[in-house]
Amino acid sequence: MVVLSKHAARLSVLARSRIDLIDASEPDSKLPYHTVEFLDLDAAALRLTEYMATAEGLAYAAIHAQCTALSERGLKLTSVGILDALPRKPSPLATILASHVFIHGAEGAHFRDALSAAAQRDGLKTYRTPGGTVENHAVQRLHLPLPSILHTVNELGRQVGPPWGTDKKRAALLAWTLLRPSDI
Repeated sequence: MVVLSKHAARLSVLARSRIDLIDASEPDSKLPYHTVEFLDLDAAALRLTEYMATAEGLAYAAIHAQCTALSERGLKLTSVGILDALPRKPSPLATILASHVFIHGAEGAHFRDALSAAAQRDGLKTYRTPGGTVENHAVQRLHLPLPSILHTVNELGRQVGPPWGTDKKRAALLAWTLLRPSDI
């Protein structure tokens, strides 16, 4: 999670953290669709519902804690951006479990859906943007050339130090596009 603000024409990283969506006491929740791959469909669906409830609860706790921490500083989190996969036609559970490729895609969607549901539960607007298109989205939204945008995102990393890898950079880039137009 990367939280940004802009004040007096300066973009700042307010927070950077990792949201764990896996119950440490239930290691199978790390790969939910792999775990249920050989169960009958009813049992698989039930287990996936349980895994989703856990992931959403963990996401909600992390997002709500961040909202509270910002509130204590006189700030308000208003939206959440989620780096998504390219849209795919929904498949029935039986189809997903019959294809290893679909299982991997479903697992990514599972955790992104948990983040989205948790953010909405906390009253936040949620925006999902395919990760591979976030740079183009930023150019259109920010009305700046891509090299300038990428330079600014790299400089944000200097504010917080390592780790500032591709995942954090893309999250920061998406967060920047979600600031109110008057803040950009």
